[in-house]
Amino acid sequence: MKRARIGGQAVIEGVMMKYEDQYAVAVRKPDQEIEVKVESYTPIGEKYKILKLPILRGVVNFFESLVIGVKTLTYSADFYEEEEPTGKSENKDDSRLSDTESNNGSGSGENGSKNNKKESSTGDDLMMIGTVIVSLAIAIALFMLLPAFIAGLLEHVTKSNVLIAVAEGVLRLVIFLAYVVLISLMKDIKRVFMYHGAEHKTINCFEAGDPLTPENVKKHSRYHKRCGTSFLVVVMIISIIVFMFINVKSMWLRLLSRVLLVPIIAGISYEFIMFAGRSDSKLANILSVPGMWVQRLTTKEPDLEMCEVAIRSVEAVIDWSAYQDAMKRGEIED
Repeated sequence: MKRARIGGQAVIEGVMMKYEDQYAVAVRKPDQEIEVKVESYTPIGEKYKILKLPILRGVVNFFESLVIGVKTLTYSADFYEEEEPTGKSENKDDSRLSDTESNNGSGSGENGSKNNKKESSTGDDLMMIGTVIVSLAIAIALFMLLPAFIAGLLEHVTKSNVLIAVAEGVLRLVIFLAYVVLISLMKDIKRVFMYHGAEHKTINCFEAGDPLTPENVKKHSRYHKRCGTSFLVVVMIISIIVFMFINVKSMWLRLLSRVLLVPIIAGISYEFIMFAGRSDSKLANILSVPGMWVQRLTTKEPDLEMCEVAIRSVEAVIDWSAYQDAMKRGEIED
């Protein structure tokens, strides 16, 4: 049996866990029941083998994670949308008329229902893709273009491309940390960060071979080297190194280079995160320190109920008990 590397994400009052070609979202609903939804998907890398090559696989994984992340976040938020007030003036005749109109529309009976479902699904997919594109554009503008623009003004003070690249990287990190600190003040985000902690603790418990119970999960660390927070910190560090070697005088060319190089930097950062996640060497642990430190901001200690939600999400994608039995028998291969 191959070593299982589970990925995850905190959502609104829940946790998403992903393993191989499945991901599951567990959400604690307002009535305190836990709803679990499992989805299958085929990674693009399985269709086009070239996309499994180093760097390229990181770019693909980055965009796939964004899409799945937005989709699961939207799903969890649906449980907590405020109900719109409905009028009580409708009588039975109005109700019958409404039913008649809906049945005599462009699609009747089952065909109309199927057409509506297809249109709804297509609309949801387009909305999700649009959300990902807009979110990515805002992130690039805030964390890549703004620091590049401000640092570019330093050319009036120094001609050293190294100093300007370092200043740009420091600005990028400061803006990111300020953003995290500000959103952490929001009550809902605080709970998301607690579920983020539950996600990490559950994965650490699973990888340590301990039975997945809320009490066991609670004992483990809320930090993990494969975390998305660590990925973002690595992106910022790698960007400093890459941009040291790119010297352009024109401001618009400087900004354009930042946008065009985002996929390459993301791909390199992904390779590092995967290396750090698989290795317990001193080098990997030392290089993981900055990301683990920032996780102090993006993860909080969860309660037992949150740990229970995270466990339910893991159980939906892998038989953890059978896997851990195989671990004890020494049957797990990297």
